[in-house]
Formats: sequence, C-alpha cells, structure tokens
Amino acid sequence: MLCAISGEAPQVPVLSPKSGSVFEKRLIESYITENGKDPVNGEELAVEELIDIKSQRVVRPRPPTLTSIPSLLSVFQEEWDALALETYTLQQNLAQTRRELSAALYQHDAAVRVIARLTQERDEARNALSKVSIGATRAASGGDAMQVDSAGLPQAVLERVESTQAALSKTRRKRPVPESWATSDAISSFKPVEPTQPLCPGGRALSVDSTGDLALVGGADGVVGIYSISQKNMVQTLKTDGPVTDATWAGNKAVVGSATGSVKVFENGTEVASFASHAGEVTAVAVHATGDIVASVGVDKSYVLYDLATNNVITQIFTDSGKKKLLESETMNLQTDHPSLALLSVNFHPDGHLLAAGGADGQIKIFDVKTGAAAADFGMSGPVKCLFFSENGTFLAAATAQSTTISIWDLRSSKETKVLDTGSQVQSIFWDYTGQFLLTGGPSGLTVQQFSKASKEWSEPLRSAVPSVAVAWGSSAQSIVTLNEGGAVTVLQT
Repeated sequence: MLCAISGEAPQVPVLSPKSGSVFEKRLIESYITENGKDPVNGEELAVEELIDIKSQRVVRPRPPTLTSIPSLLSVFQEEWDALALETYTLQQNLAQTRRELSAALYQHDAAVRVIARLTQERDEARNALSKVSIGATRAASGGDAMQVDSAGLPQAVLERVESTQAALSKTRRKRPVPESWATSDAISSFKPVEPTQPLCPGGRALSVDSTGDLALVGGADGVVGIYSISQKNMVQTLKTDGPVTDATWAGNKAVVGSATGSVKVFENGTEVASFASHAGEVTAVAVHATGDIVASVGVDKSYVLYDLATNNVITQIFTDSGKKKLLESETMNLQTDHPSLALLSVNFHPDGHLLAAGGADGQIKIFDVKTGAAAADFGMSGPVKCLFFSENGTFLAAATAQSTTISIWDLRSSKETKVLDTGSQVQSIFWDYTGQFLLTGGPSGLTVQQFSKASKEWSEPLRSAVPSVAVAWGSSAQSIVTLNEGGAVTVLQT
C-alpha cells in the first residue's frame, strides 16, 4: 500500500472515495487545500470526504548499506565527522561572541566614564557661572553668596522701593490695630463652612485679594481659578502652560508661577505678560509692598524681580544655595540637576527693602532688594518649605519640609528666638496684618498661633482638623481660607 502522490508507504493513510486511491494524509490535504480536486482523476474532492484507513504503523526496512559491519562503521565515521565539524563551528562562534561582548563592555565602560567626566565638568561650570556676573561687563563680584545679573535696579524702580520703605517704616510700628480686626476670642470660635467641590485638581496655590473676597487657586492641571468667597462659585478661570506651583495677587493682577519655568501675569482674565527667566521650575512667587513689583524663585537657585508697571524683568540674582552639600556629595546624578540647588520659598519684608529666599539646602538667605547684596543667612534643619515676615518687620517665621515646628527668627539679632511645635506637619504659614496671629496649615489640619506683645508669650487660640496645602487670612482676619490637596476651598469663620 503506497501513497499515490509520493510513491512511499504512508504513515497516516487515507482513501479517496472519488478515485479509490490511497494517499499520505498530510500530502492529500495540502493538495486539496490548493486545488480542491482528486489528484488522480481530477474530480472535486473535499478534505471532509477522505476516509481514514486503520493500519499498523509501517516500519521502514533498514537500507542495504547498513546490513554489514563495514557499512555501519562508514556511517558512524560520517556522523562523527559531521559532529566534529559542528563542534568546531560552535567553538568559532563562541569565540567571536566573546570578542564582541568584550568590545561592547569596554565601550560601555568608556561611555560611562565620559558621561561622568562631562557631568562633573558641567556642574563645575554651573558653579563657576553662579559666581560671575552675566551682565554686560562679565566681571566677577566680590563674594560667593550671590551674583547679580545687573548693575542695580533701574532708577525709577529704585525710587519706588525707597519711597515705599520710607513711608511704611515710619508708620508700621505705631499704627493701631483696626477696630474691625478679629480678636483672639472670635478666632477661637471659627468653624469650617461646608467645603466647595474640587476647583483645581492637585491643589497647590492659594492667594486672597485685598478685598478678602476673591481667592486665586491653582493646581496641577495648569488651570488657575478665581473663586468668589461671598458668591461661593468660580467667577473666572485662567490657563497657564504647565502645573501651577504658586500664585499671588498683585493689586488686581494675578501672578502665576508654573513648573515649566514661566511666570504669567493676568488682568481682567487676559494674559498681559509672560516671563521665562528661570532655567527650570518656578517654585514660589511673592509681591512687593509697592504692589507692582513681583519676585519669583526657582530650581535654578536664582530669584528674579519683575516690574508689572512696565512688564519687564528688573534683575536676576543667583545664589550659592546648595553649594556646601553639593561639595560633600560623592554621588552624581547623570540625568537631573542636584535638588539641593533649588530655592523653594520667597517673601518680601513688609517695608519692601529685604527679600528672604528659602533653599533646599536648609538655608534662608536675606537679600537687600535695592542692591541684591546678601544681608543675612539663617540655617535650618531641612529644605525651607515656607517662610513669612511678621508685619511688624521684626520677626521671620519659617518651616522646613515634613516638619511640625515653626522657627521664629529675630531679624535684629539674627537669632532663632522661638520654636513653635504645632503637633502636625506644616506646609503653609501666613502672618496677619497686625502681626498678632500666625496661621499654619498642613495635611492634618490648621492652627493659629498668637503672639502677645505685652507678655512676649505665644498661645494657640485655634486648632482645626481641616486639611490644607495653603492657607490665607480673609478680610480683617474675620475668616480663614484654606485649599486642600484635592483642590477644594474651605472657609472658617464664626
């Protein structure tokens, strides 16, 4: 019984009902698939019509060449020769693969060394760049603490700063507490009003305008909303070019910093200015006492001053933030900048002649706004997450990241005079206009710390479990406005 196609004994025989011929199953199925006919008589034939033939498996007879010992020895010799040749070929391929792997590893090691050297040279160049002026003269300044991008403030800006300082410094300490201002008893009775629906996913920034009614809220989606506290709804939305990192009111203008490194200014819902002076993320913004000068700080360890009257950049100051820790570190980051170089927070002195910038290296650097010169340097235990000058101009409050304490620094002696432990993590602080009440906020709730000028003692008139990433005082401290991580605004009042 032989296959009509191959002429050999089939392993799986099948019978064609059209021609009565026997075929190897795999061969006839392949033929039918291509032609659809019986190969013997050409009649139409389907695979389903084939009939299986039950038979014992055919054992092929041993070829005549293997019927004697010499024939077997010859076959074994041929097999051995083929095996030896295959082994030799494999050894050659293995040797070639080893050579290629060795060359690849050497090239990889050389590339890593080159990257490490270039990274070190880059960091050294950046440190050197931060020590020289990048103005027209390109001349090095006399100190390492900061470097100035310009020869000083423009005369018109300098006159505004000096006149504002002169006017405020004369009246600041003598002015009485406004009659409408909230008392300690009133604040202790504050209760949260029902929170709003999330206004800005991933809430990050909050600022209340001078009327106490409009709250500027920003989040990770790059949208900034203007929320009316009295109407309890969003009255306007502003769009930036990246996740919002901080925002503040400058009069009736909204100033917004973003993770893309831009600072945008909006007025009446329209973008009127956009700045991109920072080489990296903008981490915080603050408004000067004049109301039309704004400062921003960023991860490029610099702060920038902007004149909103002319929509121009006034100056850019590079600090040595993170220098000590950078020199102590032995590990290089080949992909990103050293995080210890960043400035994380900024605030103007109420007189407007000083600016404080908090760094990721745990240093608070105080600068003279008029000259850009370093005036003082305070050391903290960790990255300075937030800081705020007291309205009396004497104290500076600061908190580090993941900390439950607030450090109170006396600017007159440059010493840390008090450490307030709130018992919960502090992410935002805000001193009121009278300098009596220090508002703190964090993921576990908020507190109000009160300083008595008469007794020189601190007390806590309010503690609330309302979570917040940013806090602010409402009009006349008659309310507290908070923003939580979900982007919802909550107002606390009597």
